[in-house]
Amino acid sequence: MALFSFGVSYKTAPVSIREKVAFSTEQMVNSIADLKQQAQIDEAVIVSTCNRTEIFVTAKAFSQTQALAWLAHTHSIEAEQLTQVVYFYQDRAVTEHLMSVACGLDSMVLGEPQILGQLKQAYAVADTHNFVSSSLARLFQMTFSVAKDVRTNTDIGSSAVSVAFAAVSLAKHIFSDLSQNKVLLVGAGETTELVARHLAEAGCNKMTVANRSVQRAETLAEIFNAEVSTLSQIPELLVNADIVVSSTASQLPLIGKGMVETAMKLRKNRPMFVVDLAVPRDVESQVNDIDNVYLYTVDDLQGIVQKNQEKRQDAAEKAKLIIEQEVIKYHAWLESLKSVDYVRSYRANADDIKQALLQKAVNQINQGAEVEKVLAEFANKLTNQLVHSPTVALNKAAAEKDKAKIEFLAKHLGVHSES
Repeated sequence: MALFSFGVSYKTAPVSIREKVAFSTEQMVNSIADLKQQAQIDEAVIVSTCNRTEIFVTAKAFSQTQALAWLAHTHSIEAEQLTQVVYFYQDRAVTEHLMSVACGLDSMVLGEPQILGQLKQAYAVADTHNFVSSSLARLFQMTFSVAKDVRTNTDIGSSAVSVAFAAVSLAKHIFSDLSQNKVLLVGAGETTELVARHLAEAGCNKMTVANRSVQRAETLAEIFNAEVSTLSQIPELLVNADIVVSSTASQLPLIGKGMVETAMKLRKNRPMFVVDLAVPRDVESQVNDIDNVYLYTVDDLQGIVQKNQEKRQDAAEKAKLIIEQEVIKYHAWLESLKSVDYVRSYRANADDIKQALLQKAVNQINQGAEVEKVLAEFANKLTNQLVHSPTVALNKAAAEKDKAKIEFLAKHLGVHSES
């Protein structure tokens, strides 16, 4: 039984293709059942996220042509659309790829942890419907273990590699408990929403959204159970804001030095963390001159992100070494299964011989033949047939004067030379 995988990812296919070959959970179940029947595969797991659709299977034989045809037929698209974007792996390449994906090494954001949870969900679906057995079950369990090992023993996920996450990470250095801090979000675009999500995940639950469009502010505020204000209310809002995140399309600064100085006096100089993600800037640079005000621009954060990306690259190299060792272990285990199959086959063959001769002997006895003669014939024929293959192997080795093979066979057959 061999390993195969095929699919598309953000690296090989645009979203216009990825969305066509995505699978819902219900589609996964029906499609795997169809694939098992059509291609005579033994096991299968389908992983489908916004960035990738990948199918992992075990089968005696499976080709890229079969993979393309099945994927195209399943999603009712022309196979020609997939020819240049579908990748196909076999054996060790499958194992290495899956483990790399689980560790975040193949992700759009290096080291991101979400993919591991998505892999676990995909495996759970396949396992629930009995689409996996020994080979893929062992592979995925080892993969989950490797991902945990990499995340624990490297810095692959310890450093912020997005501007939004970097901003929140800095906030944690200034304030010990973000759940106690009030947040002012100036602007209601995608960048502001992303920062808000990270802040919410970090425990922030007191947010206010100030925006030129109140309707847009209300839409964002609803997501985070936040208050809604207009841009004209920023001076008053700054008095209670511990964290300020601004990202608008304004051509002129919205927050000036004087405005912040006034707020700080009313705040009795309690620290204020200000993140300006706008270009042009929303916050005057002189704000950074005010005591206890910590202003970071998008360039400041990009510098942090760049350094952190370099750290993650170093961690990725360490992760690859861990993966390499686990790939070796998994395939050593697969090889060990082959010996089990040989032993099972050898014993089954011996049992077949025994049953055939035993049935013949029973028939002879039932027909009145002398029991001792029947048993002697049974014993002789059984011995001759069981030692036939080893005898042929020894004679062949002797004819070829292969001393090493003779000694190997003799040792494992438990025989000794009389000379």
